[in-house]
Formats: sequence, C-alpha cells, structure tokens
Amino acid sequence: MISIYELKPRFQQLLRPLATGLYRAGITANGVTIAAMLASMGYGGWLLLAPGSRWGWGLLPAFLFGRMALNAVDGMLAREFGQQSKLGALLNEGSDVVADAALYAPFALLPGVYPGLVMLVVFLAVLSEFIGVVGQVIGGGRRYDGPCGKSDRAFAFGAVALLLGLGLQVAPYLNYVFGALTLLLIITVWNRGRQALRVASTLPA
Repeated sequence: MISIYELKPRFQQLLRPLATGLYRAGITANGVTIAAMLASMGYGGWLLLAPGSRWGWGLLPAFLFGRMALNAVDGMLAREFGQQSKLGALLNEGSDVVADAALYAPFALLPGVYPGLVMLVVFLAVLSEFIGVVGQVIGGGRRYDGPCGKSDRAFAFGAVALLLGLGLQVAPYLNYVFGALTLLLIITVWNRGRQALRVASTLPA
C-alpha cells in the first residue's frame, strides 16, 4: 500500500551532501543514530513536563522532519561509507522504537484524549517495526509495508502537533485521529506479516 516511505530515495539524494560532509568531519553512522535518539528522548521529556506548551507542540513537526533526515543520513553513512556493523543494525532498529515512544507518548496527556488509545498506537507502532524485523529473520526481507510506517506516523503526529501549536481547537477530534491511526497500524502489521510470509515461501527449502 502507498506510504510516504516510498519517497525515501529522493529524500536521500537531497541529503547526500550532508552525509558526505559528516563523513569528512569524522562523524559516524552510530554517532548520528545515538544523537537522534537522545534528542528525541529530550524533546519527549519536554512535552511530558510541559504538555500545555504551544511552542513544544508547534516545533515538533520541524523536529520530526530533522529526525527523519538524521535517520536517512545514518543509513547513508553506513551503506555508502563502509560503516555497516551488527551494532549499527541493533542501534538503528532499537533507537527508532525508543524515539517514537518518547515523542508520541506525551500526546496521551492532552486534555480530552483517551490515554489508553494513544498508548495503543505507540504499542502497535512498536509491533509493526518488530514484525518488519522478523520478516528479515524468516527470509522475507525487512518489511516497510504501509499504510502506516514510520514516516506516515511522523506526518500524522506532526500535523496534529502543528495544529496544537497554532492554538486551534482540535481536542474534540483527536480521539478520532488516534482511532484511525490504530486501524491503519493494525492493517500495517497485517500487511508486513503477510508480505514477509509470502516472500519467505518463495525461497527454496
């Protein structure tokens, strides 16, 4: 299914000069990965401590975009500059899950939002990435199937945060948004599992 993830190759082309510059400066892929995770945890902490801050919500879309850029850059550093490693693979997958949870869990503190619904979205987001990795383990390849991959979730949460930052009265609609994300994530988990099994079944025994 269609996902913003499909735009990643073009995004990487735009970021190639940045990746080259970081490599020349001696910055490693793992360093970028850890920096992005720590920054996400710090930003999430800000939102947890000040859930009423319009600045916190309003700047979140820019932060999410920057994090997406760093996620693309660390992959480019690893693949194109010989920095791939088993540690890097663990950090890449683990840090994304931690960063997502840190940035999205604070939405549960918004007035009128069902906290359990937001935490369900966070859980399903983690599950979708877990299934994506398991696909690689069983021979079906790392699955990024949509419709609610990492980039799609970032777009949805970023859009909500922007509206909050602008002071718009979106509270009555937020539970519907998180309900829709829940449904899309369930479909995503199903798609990733199904596609992984389909590809794995074509491999020789």
